[in-house]
Amino acid sequence: MTTLVDVGAHVPATRVPIRDLADELGLDHLELGVFERFFGLREVCTAPGQTLTDLLVAAARAVPGLAGNEHRVRYVLGARTIATVAPVGANPLHDAAARLGLDHAVVWTLTQHACASALLAVDLAGRLLASDGDPDALALVLTGEKAFSPGSRLIEGTTIMGEGTAACLVAASGPTVGGSVRTPGSPVLAYATRTLGEYHQVPLPEDLAGPFGVAYTEVLAEVVLEAVERAGLTLDDLALVLPHNVNRVSWRRLCARLALPLARVRLDDVPVTGHCFGADSFIGYAAARTEGRLRPGDPFLMVAVGLGATFSAMVLRHEGSDTSEGSESDAVHDTKEQA
Repeated sequence: MTTLVDVGAHVPATRVPIRDLADELGLDHLELGVFERFFGLREVCTAPGQTLTDLLVAAARAVPGLAGNEHRVRYVLGARTIATVAPVGANPLHDAAARLGLDHAVVWTLTQHACASALLAVDLAGRLLASDGDPDALALVLTGEKAFSPGSRLIEGTTIMGEGTAACLVAASGPTVGGSVRTPGSPVLAYATRTLGEYHQVPLPEDLAGPFGVAYTEVLAEVVLEAVERAGLTLDDLALVLPHNVNRVSWRRLCARLALPLARVRLDDVPVTGHCFGADSFIGYAAARTEGRLRPGDPFLMVAVGLGATFSAMVLRHEGSDTSEGSESDAVHDTKEQA
């Protein structure tokens, strides 16, 4: 059973009000009002002066189970939204692996599911480790990106991107760190994903924008229900939903479609981080543990949608202690300081 051994997150402390980005992003007064009042976005986290490599390394170093177990990491997977994130000749993912002492690992990138690539990477990491047959082997998934241009900062009419990152240490079965010492983790109970290739163009042509808006809520609801049913659960069993932080209105619609209480969806980061590419659910997980919103044995759901268009949901079971897991990341500190 694929298991998240532990998760680390890095949310830069610098916050920029989205109204300060309006001119750069070409948002007029009415569009800005929609983002602030309707979508619930207020500011985004940014990391001026830091490279993508710096951000990925910071997230990885926030994973308690990584230090001392670098030799056990067989794969480093970069889960990205954007295919090209650096100039020709530069490779932030390989540079991050080198700085973390993981030169021996197989290092490669997934982009096919855009912002849902991190969930795909966790599932794939577990499958790779299981096929290798080494019970001590681990994989490290790194996700999150730099919003390095207006085109990468804005999804028109939907959200504004932040620069938070996350790192996930994955095992093929029950989490083991430090030889015989077992640490709490989160086993993956089910994973469901669906891609609607007819919406592959980014941005969408006008004639497809309307149909996609309708399909978005319907298909995402179907994928969520599929994952929950595969896990042998119902929506009522879920203690918490850790979403992709596109905006509040999309989650209001989905919750209405599923008859799921909005209060069970952790939307705390939407107004203070923006949408951090594939890292949102994992940043939310790191914070939720520290906040005591997950108890041992609680099932929870991670959800992501990637442009292109891929809809993904993953059900996990939290097996950590209540609030004293010793894995509080800098993401939690930074978000609390700015909230």
